[in-house]
Amino acid sequence: MTRISFAKELQSAADGIADMSRADLQIILRRAALMLRNVAGLPLEPATEDALNSIAAEMNIDLIQIVLREWLETNAYLPARMIDEESETDGSA
Repeated sequence: MTRISFAKELQSAADGIADMSRADLQIILRRAALMLRNVAGLPLEPATEDALNSIAAEMNIDLIQIVLREWLETNAYLPARMIDEESETDGSA
């Protein structure tokens, strides 16, 4: 689960807190605590961080995760993903 999708889930829980069971709320809060505890952070210059956040928000993705995954694949730290030759793609080559 990405940070963005988890943030949306937390927002949804906050919006419907009256309809949530105590157990469901407890699970979400524990997951939030674990996620916050495990975030080491990546120090970026403010302008760089703002630009990345704007792009990620526009694209609705966790941009840093994608960049890191692609770098790891390019440098053979992760196996390359296979592209389905039969699938439709946007754009042109």
